[in-house]
Amino acid sequence: QLQFVESGGGLVQAGGSLTLSCTASRGTLSGYTIGWHRQAPGKQRELVAHITGGGSITYADSVKGRFTISRDNAKNTVYLQMLSLKPEDTAVYYCNSRMGSWSWGQGTQVTVTS
Repeated sequence: QLQFVESGGGLVQAGGSLTLSCTASRGTLSGYTIGWHRQAPGKQRELVAHITGGGSITYADSVKGRFTISRDNAKNTVYLQMLSLKPEDTAVYYCNSRMGSWSWGQGTQVTVTS
């Protein structure tokens, strides 16, 4: 099965931006629907965006217009560009299948200060 490695998180002020990267330490992401999920303290993990193998994209309403998911199959990487960040975007971000079917990686922490 795929093993995910997330990177790119950090500490930013509200209104700032970050770009997260998701790659696989084992296996290829090509052809799979890959989702970016996040989990804030005390909250359930939620799916914020996903991209199919064919490039179709869906966003959660909470991030629509601010986040952009993309993939580069040559680099075996799925990206999440996050603009106009808000404090409520603070969470650990993970990539996985849309349904979270595979093992979860370590995630990458995103902290947005007001």
